[in-house]
Amino acid sequence: MTSNNSPFALSDPRPISPDKFKDPMRTALGEERAYVTMAGLETLWFNTGTLCNLACQSCYIESSPRNDALVYITLDEVRGYLDEIIEQKLPTREIAFTGGEPFMNPHMMAILELCLDRDFDVLVLSNAMRPMRRLEQQLLNLRHRERLTIRVSLDHHTQIVHEAERGPSWDKAIGGLTWLAQNGFNIAVAGRHLEIESDADARVSFGQLFTQLGLPIDASNPAQLVLFPAMDESADTPEITTSCWDILSVDPRSMMCASSRMVVKRKGESTPRVAACTLLPYHKDFDLGETLEESSRTVRLNHPHCARFCVLGGASCST
Repeated sequence: MTSNNSPFALSDPRPISPDKFKDPMRTALGEERAYVTMAGLETLWFNTGTLCNLACQSCYIESSPRNDALVYITLDEVRGYLDEIIEQKLPTREIAFTGGEPFMNPHMMAILELCLDRDFDVLVLSNAMRPMRRLEQQLLNLRHRERLTIRVSLDHHTQIVHEAERGPSWDKAIGGLTWLAQNGFNIAVAGRHLEIESDADARVSFGQLFTQLGLPIDASNPAQLVLFPAMDESADTPEITTSCWDILSVDPRSMMCASSRMVVKRKGESTPRVAACTLLPYHKDFDLGETLEESSRTVRLNHPHCARFCVLGGASCST
């Protein structure tokens, strides 16, 4: 959720109607709610745990140095899902990790080795600060690290806006990003643009920053610079109906939940669970079961993030 103090807060955050997003089958106006059918599991995400070295103003998952609502995923738990991918002959090409800060998870390096040794492409979302930097030698020693991409969170192309969101962190984030580039890692950046900026303008400004820093990142490439829209589940947004696909010229197969799932381990639960979406780890309506096979069912777009981030925002966490 976006804090009112965040520079990325919506300028007109009208509260959402309490009648919206209540019925998974029907909208508040009684129309059939849009749904997405699993086309094939291309990306499997793991949330490594909600503990983070930062406490950002608008972290959608409320990660912080104290929030352990999602506990650390373990090597054996990850291995179980990789085994299921093989057993079910799923078309999974990428294993991705988010948090919290993934490099705070004590099992992270062993997990990366496992995924790379299984010949998956691997994506890690990191703030590139101290938790990552203390593992520099282990990262350099990774086998098959040419298949690893580290996507660094740099909320804005200016230090003042980035730090208004994340606190004093710019120099350390830039230092970590530069270290990755200098040591030949595949890198990407995740950022946002202010409401007064267009996507195109933000990409130009990020491109100028990358050139200034000597970073091999193409700001015009959405896979190398991912720009996310503002997210505030308490602010009003339209509900998406089955007729919206044609009206908006959006293909439901382009939605994240058509090709990805996320494994989470909630505090107090004995086993990990599979969520429909990286954005909704806590919502029981988007808990699809314990196994990948169970989780392959249809997803109803019954949350504001489905509308604002995915359908209207055209955003995706995957590469």
